[in-house]
Amino acid sequence: MLRTKPRVLIADDHPLIVEGLRTILAPDFEIIATVTDGVSLVTQAELLKPDIILLDIGMPLLNGMDAARRVRNVSPLARIVFVTQRTDREYVQSAFRSGASAYVVKQAAAGELVTALHEVMAGRYYVSPMVRNGISEELLHAKRNPGDLFAGGLTARQREVLQLVAEGKAAKEIAALLDISVKTVEYHKAGIMETLGLRSIAELTRYAIEHGMLTYQPFGQP
Repeated sequence: MLRTKPRVLIADDHPLIVEGLRTILAPDFEIIATVTDGVSLVTQAELLKPDIILLDIGMPLLNGMDAARRVRNVSPLARIVFVTQRTDREYVQSAFRSGASAYVVKQAAAGELVTALHEVMAGRYYVSPMVRNGISEELLHAKRNPGDLFAGGLTARQREVLQLVAEGKAAKEIAALLDISVKTVEYHKAGIMETLGLRSIAELTRYAIEHGMLTYQPFGQP
């Protein structure tokens, strides 16, 4: 029997958001699973092979950008759609460079998400008008990756290390999670601090919070 609805995997750590997305998508799409962190997203994407993955940028354990890059390896046919509150140009570029087909702001999801998903299933890109920041329709072609039109950031590995540092994990624990040496972790930490012009773990944590890599503020941080 042929499937009549595209299969969707949702990754977001806010239950109310997940339920809202279910309501929006139910008439046209089949929700096959929901997860609350980036590591679980990669696992379920490999297991379930969804047609579409909806994910936020800020998620525990592994942020959405880096989770998307891993998903491309384990479920390459899945269309990746970011649904996020972040509207800065650097996030939009990073999302498309990590493999996204669409970038939808949560504030506009009720009116845009179904259209965006139909666009990506047809092999086109979609960007919420709210984040286009003056980019003209002439430049934003439906079949041209929009990542080329927005601004850059840290490397993928640096973002992974930064998120885990900001979550309070020690270098030895980060090394085990990422399967790298403690020396390499320290190397990446030094590179992050130099790139961002930051001098302490507290400053790195604050940066991670402000840039959507954490969805909570760790105990003891100002």
